[in-house]
Amino acid sequence: MVVAQEFTVDLNKPLVFQVGHLGEAYQEWVHQPIVSKEGPRFFESDFWEFLTLTVWWAIPVIWLPVVCWCISMSIRMGQTLPHVALMVLFGIFVWTLLEYTLHRFLFHIKTKEGNTIHYLLHGCHHKHPMDGLRLVFPPAATAVLLLPFWKVLSLVSTPTTTPALFGGGLLGYVMYDVTHYYLHHGQPSSEVPKNLKKYHLNHHFRIQNKGFGITSSLWDRVFGTLPQTKAAEKSK
Repeated sequence: MVVAQEFTVDLNKPLVFQVGHLGEAYQEWVHQPIVSKEGPRFFESDFWEFLTLTVWWAIPVIWLPVVCWCISMSIRMGQTLPHVALMVLFGIFVWTLLEYTLHRFLFHIKTKEGNTIHYLLHGCHHKHPMDGLRLVFPPAATAVLLLPFWKVLSLVSTPTTTPALFGGGLLGYVMYDVTHYYLHHGQPSSEVPKNLKKYHLNHHFRIQNKGFGITSSLWDRVFGTLPQTKAAEKSK
């Protein structure tokens, strides 16, 4: 049992419709992580509960064929391989900015009235950061969000480059979600992934208002949200 002001959150009962009662206390509650590989139950309904659970490998299995189809679509429409490759890389680059922007300004928005929505969107991940079945985004929700993304791209690019850009952005998303899972549950042995894992877990367990990049720290450096090292903090 976790007590927040006058409302008691019962972790043994479905959480989604409890967190809305926390009000202003929600922000403090949701940023006190519970480290357990077993996540809580969200809904009474088995159907809705099922929709919140996703194994990590479902992401590449479902979306990589879509990426390949989009890339091949641009090629079939007459785009050259070098141009398609450039568009795919640009799509990945755009995703990295979108990844940072969503994480910083939407996933970490401070709520009071919208606690339930925020908990479903990202709060649950900060409360139960090791819940392996809620680390990647559910494919059904992704499919819904991809529709407006395609529409926006079609407004700012040509009909023959839109599929390659879309495929690049989607590939960037797949890389992000798989990397995110690995940072929580993988055991990296080489320096780069070790540092990235440390960087991300620092966001969860030490400085939660810094370090919004998942696949890299690029945009944290650009926008000044790079967390300080412990050595830098001690020198102050």
